[in-house]
Amino acid sequence: MTTDLVRIERHGEDGHVAELVLDRPEAMNAVSTEMAHALGRATREVAGDPTVRAVVVSSTHPKAFCVGADLKERNSFTDEQLRAQRPLAQAAYRGVLDLPVPVVAAVDGYALGGGFEIALSCDLVVCGEAAVVGLPEVSVGVIPGGGGTQLLTRRVGWSRAARMVFTAQRFTAQEAHDLGAVDEVVPAGTARERALELATVVAGNSPVGVRNAKAAMRRGFDTDLAAGLRIEDEMWAATAFSADRAEGVAAFNEKRRPQWPGR
Repeated sequence: MTTDLVRIERHGEDGHVAELVLDRPEAMNAVSTEMAHALGRATREVAGDPTVRAVVVSSTHPKAFCVGADLKERNSFTDEQLRAQRPLAQAAYRGVLDLPVPVVAAVDGYALGGGFEIALSCDLVVCGEAAVVGLPEVSVGVIPGGGGTQLLTRRVGWSRAARMVFTAQRFTAQEAHDLGAVDEVVPAGTARERALELATVVAGNSPVGVRNAKAAMRRGFDTDLAAGLRIEDEMWAATAFSADRAEGVAAFNEKRRPQWPGR
């Protein structure tokens, strides 16, 4: 399928892994108004498809995942145009963040500003060793506005996030990994391959279990422990009496691969 500047490709024997391919190579996937529209549409399509069990976000450009906001486009914006674009950009980033299944970012090359925020909106971030990441917004008079101030702080803690945001510096994949901002560093050019591998492993597990585990983790993250445990119990009940649970237990005892009903 094609959604303008973001292609949707399916992988695996049953197509349970969806890949969102950022495909604006002439601009290194800079997020223009049109690109934001495309990413929002693609995430809505994937989120509404119950056959999708895992998602990979990748790029067609070998040297850039996404370089952030399209500053060439914004250079001509009036204040009113910038305000009008804001909800579209927010919907694009939130579309990735709110996907109900696990999402893996495959980052090779530059992931800067909004591009790094797309990656941070994913559950796992795999970087090729030549990748360069950063949130340089304060160097051009703005702040990270695609979730970066919140998502990065939750990933790495206050002081490490402060270093990355306040200095506006770029970091190598290994430096970002050492800070806890990315999850895995692989040989250059292989991030997509590794991300698809991880997504395939995820897609082999119970779709009901995985979705409910993600929901429990996301909903419970910013609550106190007691509230988090109540959320976990709610999601446990939604899973424990599902057809997936019955199939998983039966397959374990029969020593065979589960055939997940997905309900």
